[in-house]
Amino acid sequence: MIGLGVGVQLGSMQYSCQTYQHPFHPPLETRYGVWSVRQGLIITLKDDSGKVGRGEIAPLPWFGSETWEQAQDYCQCLSPQLTEKDLLSVPDDYPACQFGFGSAWAALTNPTEPTSSQLPMCGLLPTGKTALSACSHLWQQGYRTLKWKIGVDLPAAEQAIFLDLIAELPQTATLRLDANGGLSYQSACQWLGLCDHLTSEVRIEYLEQPLPPSQMADLLALNQQFQTPLALDESVATLAQLQHCYQQGWRDIFIIKPAICGYPESLRQFCQTYAIDAVFSSVFESEIGRQACLQLAADLSNPNRAIGFGVNHWLPEYESLHP
Repeated sequence: MIGLGVGVQLGSMQYSCQTYQHPFHPPLETRYGVWSVRQGLIITLKDDSGKVGRGEIAPLPWFGSETWEQAQDYCQCLSPQLTEKDLLSVPDDYPACQFGFGSAWAALTNPTEPTSSQLPMCGLLPTGKTALSACSHLWQQGYRTLKWKIGVDLPAAEQAIFLDLIAELPQTATLRLDANGGLSYQSACQWLGLCDHLTSEVRIEYLEQPLPPSQMADLLALNQQFQTPLALDESVATLAQLQHCYQQGWRDIFIIKPAICGYPESLRQFCQTYAIDAVFSSVFESEIGRQACLQLAADLSNPNRAIGFGVNHWLPEYESLHP
Protein backbone atom coordinates (compact mmCIF):
# COMPACT_ATOMS: atom_id res chain seq x y z
CA MET A 1 0.00 0.00 0.00
CA ILE A 2 1.16 3.53 -0.77
CA GLY A 3 1.71 5.73 2.26
CA LEU A 4 -0.15 8.91 3.05
CA GLY A 5 2.42 10.82 1.08
CA VAL A 6 3.82 13.25 3.63
CA GLY A 7 7.13 12.48 5.29
CA VAL A 8 5.99 13.41 8.79
CA GLN A 9 5.71 10.98 11.67
CA LEU A 10 3.24 11.90 14.37
CA GLY A 11 2.14 10.22 17.56
CA SER A 12 -1.52 9.72 18.22
CA MET A 13 -3.98 12.33 17.03
CA GLN A 14 -7.30 13.40 18.46
CA TYR A 15 -10.09 12.37 16.11
CA SER A 16 -13.71 13.40 15.75
CA CYS A 17 -16.34 13.31 13.01
CA GLN A 18 -19.53 15.19 12.28
CA THR A 19 -22.28 14.36 9.81
CA TYR A 20 -23.91 16.85 7.44
CA GLN A 21 -26.87 17.03 5.09
CA HIS A 22 -27.24 19.56 2.25
CA PRO A 23 -30.44 19.61 0.15
CA PHE A 24 -30.31 19.97 -3.61
CA HIS A 25 -32.37 22.83 -5.10
CA PRO A 26 -33.87 21.54 -7.30
CA PRO A 27 -33.30 17.80 -6.74
CA LEU A 28 -30.79 16.31 -9.18
CA GLU A 29 -32.20 13.78 -11.63
CA THR A 30 -30.01 11.18 -13.32
CA ARG A 31 -30.64 7.74 -14.74
CA TYR A 32 -30.17 6.45 -11.16
CA GLY A 33 -33.22 8.39 -10.00
CA VAL A 34 -33.75 11.62 -8.07
CA TRP A 35 -31.11 12.78 -5.58
CA SER A 36 -32.56 15.17 -3.01
CA VAL A 37 -29.97 15.43 -0.24
CA ARG A 38 -26.17 15.22 -0.20
CA GLN A 39 -25.08 13.46 3.00
CA GLY A 40 -21.52 13.14 4.21
CA LEU A 41 -19.14 13.42 7.13
CA ILE A 42 -16.44 15.90 8.10
CA ILE A 43 -13.56 14.37 10.02
CA THR A 44 -11.12 16.32 12.16
CA LEU A 45 -7.60 15.34 13.24
CA LYS A 46 -5.69 17.33 15.87
CA ASP A 47 -2.07 16.77 16.87
CA ASP A 48 -0.33 17.43 20.18
CA SER A 49 0.68 20.94 19.11
CA GLY A 50 -2.92 21.93 18.42
CA LYS A 51 -2.69 21.82 14.60
CA VAL A 52 -5.89 20.70 12.92
CA GLY A 53 -6.55 18.92 9.63
CA ARG A 54 -10.01 18.29 8.20
CA GLY A 55 -11.19 15.94 5.51
CA GLU A 56 -14.51 15.02 3.97
CA ILE A 57 -16.19 11.68 3.36
CA ALA A 58 -18.74 12.10 0.56
CA PRO A 59 -19.93 8.63 -0.52
CA LEU A 60 -21.55 7.89 -3.87
CA PRO A 61 -22.77 4.30 -3.49
CA TRP A 62 -24.35 3.98 -6.95
CA PHE A 63 -20.84 4.55 -8.31
CA GLY A 64 -19.47 1.75 -6.14
CA SER A 65 -18.32 3.52 -2.98
CA GLU A 66 -19.50 2.64 0.49
CA THR A 67 -22.87 4.01 1.57
CA TRP A 68 -23.28 6.98 3.90
CA GLU A 69 -24.53 4.61 6.61
CA GLN A 70 -21.48 2.35 6.21
CA ALA A 71 -19.14 5.34 6.38
CA GLN A 72 -20.89 6.65 9.47
CA ASP A 73 -20.71 3.26 11.20
CA TYR A 74 -17.01 2.95 10.37
CA CYS A 75 -16.20 6.41 11.70
CA GLN A 76 -18.19 5.91 14.88
CA CYS A 77 -16.34 2.68 15.67
CA LEU A 78 -12.92 4.34 15.66
CA SER A 79 -11.04 5.37 18.77
CA PRO A 80 -10.88 9.10 19.62
CA GLN A 81 -7.08 8.68 19.42
CA LEU A 82 -5.69 7.58 16.04
CA THR A 83 -2.23 6.88 14.67
CA GLU A 84 -0.89 7.01 11.12
CA LYS A 85 -1.27 3.22 11.02
CA ASP A 86 -4.98 3.63 11.76
CA LEU A 87 -5.33 6.10 8.90
CA LEU A 88 -3.65 3.64 6.53
CA SER A 89 -5.92 0.80 7.62
CA VAL A 90 -9.16 1.99 6.02
CA PRO A 91 -10.43 -0.95 3.89
CA ASP A 92 -10.28 -0.64 0.10
CA ASP A 93 -14.05 -1.06 -0.15
CA TYR A 94 -14.39 2.22 1.77
CA PRO A 95 -12.76 4.53 -0.83
CA ALA A 96 -14.62 7.68 0.27
CA CYS A 97 -13.37 7.09 3.82
CA GLN A 98 -9.85 6.58 2.49
CA PHE A 99 -10.05 9.92 0.73
CA GLY A 100 -11.43 11.67 3.80
CA PHE A 101 -8.78 10.39 6.17
CA GLY A 102 -5.99 10.80 3.62
CA SER A 103 -6.91 14.40 2.86
CA ALA A 104 -7.32 15.20 6.56
CA TRP A 105 -3.81 13.86 7.18
CA ALA A 106 -2.44 15.97 4.32
CA ALA A 107 -4.19 19.06 5.69
CA LEU A 108 -2.71 18.39 9.12
CA THR A 109 0.87 17.67 8.07
CA ASN A 110 1.21 19.81 4.96
CA PRO A 111 -1.32 22.67 5.16
CA THR A 112 -1.79 24.76 2.02
CA GLU A 113 -3.72 27.88 1.13
CA PRO A 114 -7.21 27.30 -0.30
CA THR A 115 -7.04 26.56 -4.00
CA SER A 116 -8.67 28.89 -6.48
CA SER A 117 -8.43 26.66 -9.52
CA GLN A 118 -7.15 28.28 -12.69
CA LEU A 119 -8.61 25.43 -14.72
CA PRO A 120 -11.88 26.17 -16.52
CA MET A 121 -14.95 24.47 -15.08
CA CYS A 122 -17.74 22.56 -16.77
CA GLY A 123 -21.27 23.56 -15.73
CA LEU A 124 -23.83 20.83 -15.13
CA LEU A 125 -27.17 21.27 -16.90
CA PRO A 126 -30.44 19.79 -15.66
CA THR A 127 -31.90 16.85 -17.53
CA GLY A 128 -34.68 17.09 -20.08
CA LYS A 129 -36.11 20.26 -21.61
CA THR A 130 -35.11 22.36 -18.62
CA ALA A 131 -31.59 22.33 -20.05
CA LEU A 132 -32.73 24.63 -22.87
CA SER A 133 -33.40 27.55 -20.54
CA ALA A 134 -30.57 26.70 -18.14
CA CYS A 135 -27.83 26.75 -20.77
CA SER A 136 -28.03 30.52 -21.33
CA HIS A 137 -27.95 31.14 -17.57
CA LEU A 138 -24.79 29.06 -17.13
CA TRP A 139 -23.24 30.70 -20.19
CA GLN A 140 -23.84 34.11 -18.63
CA GLN A 141 -22.14 32.87 -15.45
CA GLY A 142 -19.00 32.21 -17.46
CA TYR A 143 -19.18 28.50 -18.21
CA ARG A 144 -17.97 27.66 -21.71
CA THR A 145 -18.17 23.87 -21.31
CA LEU A 146 -21.51 22.34 -20.33
CA LYS A 147 -22.57 18.80 -19.46
CA TRP A 148 -25.98 17.29 -20.11
CA LYS A 149 -27.08 13.95 -18.66
CA ILE A 150 -28.87 11.52 -20.96
CA GLY A 151 -30.25 8.00 -20.50
CA VAL A 152 -33.06 9.32 -18.31
CA ASP A 153 -35.82 9.34 -20.98
CA LEU A 154 -36.34 7.45 -24.23
CA PRO A 155 -33.50 8.06 -26.74
CA ALA A 156 -35.80 9.59 -29.38
CA ALA A 157 -37.19 12.13 -26.90
CA GLU A 158 -33.76 13.06 -25.60
CA GLN A 159 -32.27 13.33 -29.07
CA ALA A 160 -35.01 15.77 -30.07
CA ILE A 161 -34.13 17.94 -27.06
CA PHE A 162 -30.45 17.51 -27.89
CA LEU A 163 -30.98 19.01 -31.35
CA ASP A 164 -32.76 21.98 -29.79
CA LEU A 165 -29.93 22.33 -27.27
CA ILE A 166 -27.33 22.38 -30.05
CA ALA A 167 -29.31 25.13 -31.79
CA GLU A 168 -29.50 27.11 -28.54
CA LEU A 169 -25.79 27.00 -27.73
CA PRO A 170 -23.22 29.42 -29.17
CA GLN A 171 -20.89 27.79 -31.69
CA THR A 172 -17.98 28.44 -29.34
CA ALA A 173 -19.55 26.26 -26.64
CA THR A 174 -18.29 22.81 -25.76
CA LEU A 175 -20.83 20.15 -24.81
CA ARG A 176 -20.38 16.89 -22.95
CA LEU A 177 -23.00 14.14 -22.81
CA ASP A 178 -23.16 11.83 -19.80
CA ALA A 179 -25.17 8.61 -19.99
CA ASN A 180 -24.14 7.21 -16.58
CA GLY A 181 -23.94 3.76 -18.16
CA GLY A 182 -27.62 3.86 -19.06
CA LEU A 183 -27.60 3.19 -22.83
CA SER A 184 -27.87 -0.02 -24.79
CA TYR A 185 -25.22 -0.77 -27.41
CA GLN A 186 -27.73 0.16 -30.15
CA SER A 187 -28.73 3.47 -28.57
CA ALA A 188 -25.07 4.29 -27.88
CA CYS A 189 -24.39 3.84 -31.61
CA GLN A 190 -27.33 6.13 -32.41
CA TRP A 191 -26.04 8.83 -30.08
CA LEU A 192 -22.47 8.59 -31.34
CA GLY A 193 -23.60 8.66 -34.97
CA LEU A 194 -25.65 11.77 -34.26
CA CYS A 195 -22.73 13.42 -32.46
CA ASP A 196 -20.38 12.64 -35.34
CA HIS A 197 -22.86 14.27 -37.72
CA LEU A 198 -23.15 17.45 -35.62
CA THR A 199 -19.49 18.20 -34.96
CA SER A 200 -19.54 21.17 -37.33
CA GLU A 201 -22.34 22.87 -35.36
CA VAL A 202 -20.95 22.71 -31.84
CA ARG A 203 -17.96 21.01 -30.26
CA ILE A 204 -19.11 17.77 -28.65
CA GLU A 205 -16.15 16.94 -26.48
CA TYR A 206 -17.11 13.40 -25.56
CA LEU A 207 -19.85 10.97 -24.60
CA GLU A 208 -19.33 9.84 -21.03
CA GLN A 209 -19.92 6.22 -19.96
CA PRO A 210 -22.53 5.16 -22.54
CA LEU A 211 -22.54 1.52 -21.34
CA PRO A 212 -22.25 -0.12 -17.91
CA PRO A 213 -18.76 -0.94 -16.60
CA SER A 214 -19.42 -4.66 -17.17
CA GLN A 215 -19.38 -4.05 -20.96
CA MET A 216 -15.75 -3.03 -21.25
CA ALA A 217 -15.19 -4.89 -24.53
CA ASP A 218 -18.13 -3.03 -26.11
CA LEU A 219 -16.85 0.30 -24.78
CA LEU A 220 -13.47 -0.36 -26.39
CA ALA A 221 -15.22 -1.31 -29.66
CA LEU A 222 -17.39 1.82 -29.66
CA ASN A 223 -14.32 3.95 -29.08
CA GLN A 224 -12.80 2.63 -32.29
CA GLN A 225 -15.98 2.87 -34.35
CA PHE A 226 -16.90 6.56 -34.01
CA GLN A 227 -15.12 9.92 -34.18
CA THR A 228 -16.73 11.35 -31.06
CA PRO A 229 -14.49 10.40 -28.12
CA LEU A 230 -15.68 8.35 -25.18
CA ALA A 231 -14.86 8.87 -21.53
CA LEU A 232 -15.04 6.35 -18.72
CA ASP A 233 -16.66 7.39 -15.43
CA GLU A 234 -18.45 4.63 -13.49
CA SER A 235 -15.89 2.20 -14.91
CA VAL A 236 -13.07 4.04 -13.12
CA ALA A 237 -14.75 5.21 -9.91
CA THR A 238 -12.15 3.69 -7.59
CA LEU A 239 -8.39 3.37 -7.94
CA ALA A 240 -8.65 -0.40 -8.40
CA GLN A 241 -11.10 0.12 -11.29
CA LEU A 242 -8.87 2.82 -12.76
CA GLN A 243 -5.91 0.45 -12.72
CA HIS A 244 -7.99 -2.38 -14.21
CA CYS A 245 -9.29 -0.32 -17.13
CA TYR A 246 -5.81 0.94 -17.92
CA GLN A 247 -4.57 -2.67 -17.92
CA GLN A 248 -7.46 -3.57 -20.25
CA GLY A 249 -6.11 -1.10 -22.79
CA TRP A 250 -8.16 2.07 -22.22
CA ARG A 251 -6.05 5.05 -23.28
CA ASP A 252 -8.69 7.69 -23.87
CA ILE A 253 -10.45 9.94 -21.34
CA PHE A 254 -10.79 9.02 -17.67
CA ILE A 255 -13.31 10.90 -15.49
CA ILE A 256 -11.88 10.85 -11.98
CA LYS A 257 -13.95 11.63 -8.91
CA PRO A 258 -11.15 11.90 -6.34
CA ALA A 259 -13.53 12.01 -3.37
CA ILE A 260 -14.52 8.36 -4.00
CA CYS A 261 -11.28 7.11 -5.57
CA GLY A 262 -9.37 6.20 -2.41
CA TYR A 263 -6.25 7.62 -0.79
CA PRO A 264 -5.24 10.89 -2.54
CA GLU A 265 -1.56 9.99 -2.72
CA SER A 266 -2.29 6.61 -4.30
CA LEU A 267 -4.29 8.40 -7.00
CA ARG A 268 -1.53 10.96 -7.44
CA GLN A 269 1.10 8.26 -7.96
CA PHE A 270 -1.02 6.44 -10.54
CA CYS A 271 -1.72 9.58 -12.56
CA GLN A 272 1.91 10.68 -12.50
CA THR A 273 3.14 7.22 -13.48
CA TYR A 274 0.85 6.76 -16.48
CA ALA A 275 0.14 10.35 -17.60
CA ILE A 276 -3.50 9.55 -18.39
CA ASP A 277 -5.97 11.95 -20.03
CA ALA A 278 -7.81 12.75 -16.80
CA VAL A 279 -10.78 15.02 -16.17
CA PHE A 280 -11.35 15.55 -12.46
CA SER A 281 -14.95 15.80 -11.36
CA SER A 282 -17.09 16.55 -8.31
CA VAL A 283 -19.40 14.33 -6.29
CA PHE A 284 -21.09 17.42 -4.80
CA GLU A 285 -18.75 17.47 -1.84
CA SER A 286 -18.75 20.50 0.46
CA GLU A 287 -15.98 23.09 0.59
CA ILE A 288 -13.58 20.95 2.66
CA GLY A 289 -13.64 18.06 0.21
CA ARG A 290 -13.79 20.40 -2.76
CA GLN A 291 -10.53 22.08 -1.77
CA ALA A 292 -8.75 18.74 -1.46
CA CYS A 293 -10.11 17.69 -4.86
CA LEU A 294 -9.13 20.96 -6.53
CA GLN A 295 -5.57 20.66 -5.27
CA LEU A 296 -5.31 17.26 -6.95
CA ALA A 297 -7.01 18.54 -10.09
CA ALA A 298 -4.57 21.45 -10.36
CA ASP A 299 -1.70 18.97 -10.46
CA LEU A 300 -3.18 16.00 -12.31
CA SER A 301 -6.18 16.93 -14.47
CA ASN A 302 -5.66 17.57 -18.20
CA PRO A 303 -5.23 21.38 -18.35
CA ASN A 304 -6.84 21.46 -21.81
CA ARG A 305 -10.16 20.15 -20.49
CA ALA A 306 -12.59 21.85 -18.13
CA ILE A 307 -12.86 20.16 -14.75
CA GLY A 308 -16.25 18.93 -13.60
CA PHE A 309 -16.76 21.18 -10.60
CA GLY A 310 -19.36 23.56 -12.01
CA VAL A 311 -22.07 22.22 -9.71
CA ASN A 312 -22.46 24.90 -7.05
CA HIS A 313 -25.79 26.11 -8.47
CA TRP A 314 -27.31 22.78 -7.38
CA LEU A 315 -26.45 23.40 -3.73
CA PRO A 316 -27.28 26.98 -2.66
CA GLU A 317 -24.65 27.15 0.09
CA TYR A 318 -21.93 26.62 -2.55
CA GLU A 319 -23.17 29.32 -4.90
CA SER A 320 -20.64 31.92 -3.73
CA LEU A 321 -17.98 30.04 -5.72
CA HIS A 322 -17.75 31.05 -9.36
CA PRO A 323 -16.24 29.32 -12.41
